[in-house]
Amino acid sequence: MTAETHLQGTEISATQFFEIWHHYDSDGNGYMDGKELQNFIQELQQARKKAGLDLTPEMKAFVDQYGKTPDGKIGIVELAQILPTEENFLLFFRCQQLKSSEDFMQTWRKYDSDHSGFIDSEELKSFLKDLLQKANKQIEDSKLTEYTEIMLRMFDANNDGKLELTELARLLPVQENFLIKFQGVKMCAKEFNKAFEMYDQDGNGYIDENELDALLKDLCEKNKKELDINNLATYKKSIMALSDGGKLYRAELALILCAEEN
Repeated sequence: MTAETHLQGTEISATQFFEIWHHYDSDGNGYMDGKELQNFIQELQQARKKAGLDLTPEMKAFVDQYGKTPDGKIGIVELAQILPTEENFLLFFRCQQLKSSEDFMQTWRKYDSDHSGFIDSEELKSFLKDLLQKANKQIEDSKLTEYTEIMLRMFDANNDGKLELTELARLLPVQENFLIKFQGVKMCAKEFNKAFEMYDQDGNGYIDENELDALLKDLCEKNKKELDINNLATYKKSIMALSDGGKLYRAELALILCAEEN
């Protein structure tokens, strides 16, 4: 079955949802934009018509919002809002626990308990189980395993079997995912270490809120296209959610500012 065929369904399974996303996010960058988004909208309308189904109110609102906007951008969360997806799977994208970047960062700290910089499949499974429990939903372990595997397939961009901070952040709506903005300002390891030592002015091995403030101000000045200094307080609050009692250690800041070295 093709992705367009899946769009004709009255309820889309978790696997079908993954296939639709994978098909339309053709460059694999984690969101649909430009031609990808326009193709999706066109084929959604065609598929519903072919199946004798009207667009749902959510679909109509979506088409109105993005159908005539060439610079529109949506993530997995936005797609999940309009497709009639299996209820339990959809809850992962609607859970109120992850309604802001700050909430997300605090959640990340909880599940990346060993500070490894990634969440493996078992940690992800626990994370998903807790999300469902918060929504008062119980599912069989086999179904939870299936969801875990699908989430890994959806989010694991480099196919290493684990999720990094920026990969799991796709659970956030695009407008809430401030990490997208930081993709364009990441430094190589050498540059990052030099910057960390420069802003860790007292040399105590971590950056406090004031030192982070100075670092972010300089980043905003140097990268005005990506970062807006008017959002400085939001950036700082979200990043400090990774800190240990107000102490932001090198490994945690590296999740935001240090690019992977090939």
